[in-house]
Amino acid sequence: MSHLILVRHGQSEWNMENRFTGWVDVDLAPKGKLEACKSGELIKEQKLKIDYFFTSYQKRAINTLKLILNTLRIKDIDTIKAWQLNERHYGALTGLNKDEMKKTYGEKKIHELRRSWNTPPDPLNKNNPYHPINIEIYKDVPLKNIPDTESLKDTYERVLPYFKKEIQNKLENNKNVLVAAHGNSIRAICKFLFNLDEKKIPLLEIPTGNPLMIAFNSKNEITKCNYLDQERAKDLIAF
Repeated sequence: MSHLILVRHGQSEWNMENRFTGWVDVDLAPKGKLEACKSGELIKEQKLKIDYFFTSYQKRAINTLKLILNTLRIKDIDTIKAWQLNERHYGALTGLNKDEMKKTYGEKKIHELRRSWNTPPDPLNKNNPYHPINIEIYKDVPLKNIPDTESLKDTYERVLPYFKKEIQNKLENNKNVLVAAHGNSIRAICKFLFNLDEKKIPLLEIPTGNPLMIAFNSKNEITKCNYLDQERAKDLIAF
């Protein structure tokens, strides 16, 4: 038996301001730090030995993982950082307030850009300081892999090959894995694991700082799936 624990980072500074964040490297808000620590406590209660720890290149996920590890009293452990686990790139919407954009373009259009399967926002100008090519942490990511914008489909096609190559094989070898990432990179993983169609995947809500624990049997079939903080659990349409 193996376990996969998926944790969306705690509330970030831009989550708090209701801004489209994407690949911009913003940190956790005070509430997000508390959520990360609570995640660690909930994971600790499972009394599960975790073999591998993955996160994205973005500090809101990295610091969520650090706070979880601190709560678990785990030190001197190698964590694996992968840009492929980054949040979806929101293109020209990056940095803008979601409510203001709804007033400008209408709620239906913004919902389509946020949650439709294959409709990306307009690309972000490469001269914009929020473009990933202008952000230091991405300097070692090949330019051909840095997006100007992404749809959910684009995000899925970025995340899934990495998941299959680097994470799935560990689960198949009965290892326990924790991934601290983002709403849309976690949606991509869940789409694959639960075989969700394109209409269902946008409906899957991923709460901040609430570990989603998935158990697999010896045949790599999912036997159980639940959020560890039941008070803040979202409906699992997948299971």
